[in-house]
Amino acid sequence: MDRLDELEAQSIFIFREGFARLKRLALLWSLGKDSNVMIWLARKAFFGRVPFPVMHVDTGKKFAEMYAFRERYAVEWDLDLVVEPCPPIDAVDPTLPPAARSAARKTEGLKAALAKHGFDGVFAGIRRDEEPTRAKERVFSPRGSEGGWDVRDQPPEFWDQFNASPPSGAHLRIHPILHWTEADIWAYTRREGIPIIDLYLAKNGMRYRSLGDADITSPVPSTAKTIDEIIIELDTTNTPERAGRALDHETEDAFERLRVSGYL
Repeated sequence: MDRLDELEAQSIFIFREGFARLKRLALLWSLGKDSNVMIWLARKAFFGRVPFPVMHVDTGKKFAEMYAFRERYAVEWDLDLVVEPCPPIDAVDPTLPPAARSAARKTEGLKAALAKHGFDGVFAGIRRDEEPTRAKERVFSPRGSEGGWDVRDQPPEFWDQFNASPPSGAHLRIHPILHWTEADIWAYTRREGIPIIDLYLAKNGMRYRSLGDADITSPVPSTAKTIDEIIIELDTTNTPERAGRALDHETEDAFERLRVSGYL
């Protein structure tokens, strides 16, 4: 087995383990490259169809290309799509910096969606290499009754032995691609022919490395117009993946405050 085969096999194992151990699951779809790979893996894990709802917690501020992608591939991939709204910005913590406060709408929207549907587990497409706080995550990560994450009390996960029992009234975040890198995502996308949003490809010397809300996400300098060129670029660039996210340029603790309170 090569690296991509090993990554795929481990992710499929995580999907099947979560499906076997939890009663009511959903897959969180952010419409970006990572969650699209996650859907692809879930379809492989369950013989062509995702057997649980795919939920987009929608801020209403994504790029038009992202909404077009959602509408097309929800049908083509035969997804049980659930779209849940986020509250207005006035409903979130006013002490957060502007971009973090905008991002916090998604946290509150997710909390409301979990309460509405009663999910005891959600699959989320985060990776350890993407952001330092996420490097502290576990594959099966318990969340409190309010969605909070206790970074100092994470269960050990040795030899793929996972604690898949959420606390009473709480839920688990399950991370099937936590062990992947950005380069792995693109190499697998190329190998499998997974559709992508064109915003990831360079136009006029700029492209998006990471996609979020249109008003707090910017492109970065790049000449990579194909997936092959993206993979080559990643070998040499010193630009962080989230360099275009305004959230990552605010106060040092803003991202961790969001994650502790339930952000992805």
